[in-house]
Amino acid sequence: MKIAFAGTPLFAQIQLQALINAKHDVVAVYTQPDKPAGRGQHMHASPVKALALQHQIPVEQPTSLKTFDAQATLAGYKADVMIVAAYGLLLPKAILELPQWGCINVHASLLPRWRGASPIQQAILSGDLQTGITLMRMDVGLDTGDILAQKACAITPVETTGSLHDKLAVLGAEFLVERLNDITKSPQPIAQDPQKVTHASKITKEQALIDWFTPGEEIERKIRAFNPWPIAYTMIDSQILRIWQAQLIQVGDFHHFPPGQIIDHAPTGLVVTTKSYPLLLTIGQLPGKKPMPLHEIINGHHDLFAVGKKLG
Repeated sequence: MKIAFAGTPLFAQIQLQALINAKHDVVAVYTQPDKPAGRGQHMHASPVKALALQHQIPVEQPTSLKTFDAQATLAGYKADVMIVAAYGLLLPKAILELPQWGCINVHASLLPRWRGASPIQQAILSGDLQTGITLMRMDVGLDTGDILAQKACAITPVETTGSLHDKLAVLGAEFLVERLNDITKSPQPIAQDPQKVTHASKITKEQALIDWFTPGEEIERKIRAFNPWPIAYTMIDSQILRIWQAQLIQVGDFHHFPPGQIIDHAPTGLVVTTKSYPLLLTIGQLPGKKPMPLHEIINGHHDLFAVGKKLG
């Protein structure tokens, strides 16, 4: 079949690679315009564009798909279906109706749970035990279309957004190739249950600040959910300490200490109180430095991390 593909980041690149490997006829790739990145702010192509160019696939980078020209361009490719994965632009009704078999989205959650921009982060933040991939027939709403197929996977107790992203990207690519013929030529769509809808709004840097007056279980999930971006952080003596990794200490009675207080230097890191159980912070990062085991950071900054200090 002739496929138009729309996507931008690494997650989408992995879906595109799977379609290419499966010898599908990808007639065009749509991706976000190049953006400045790095210290020099040089223009960088998206991962999807880079892969498309490697395979001599035509690349389109419109800023909107609502214009007549953008819609005429897509119509000219005569695609049977459009596959969409983390594209970043809304598809208007005119675009959705152009391909013979419509537009199919590869979404990193088990819809209707976690519609929106941050389904992987929200699944970890909420303590979900599983998530998965949904192949969805797109409509004009945000992740509101009918479900064509789903495949679940477990969320382990140490899962980060980085590790879960990679797991779901591979799962999605394999599932897409496995089910593509069935869901386009013999679809059996299922409407989403409106009673089970949850929303995954975009994550911001401001959300990364740790509130030690929340339970340790929530803070530990936040640290995992915000790894590798934007990285959870706290303040100590007016400077930022980013926390890349931590684990809950579910033994002992620590409730007589105020939340956010350093109460011990463990062999592997720093023990800090929360509203519930303390956290053992094991990987941290000071400004201008690389992430390091926290016991190594403590060795060079004894005064900064003295027992009794408050984080906040």
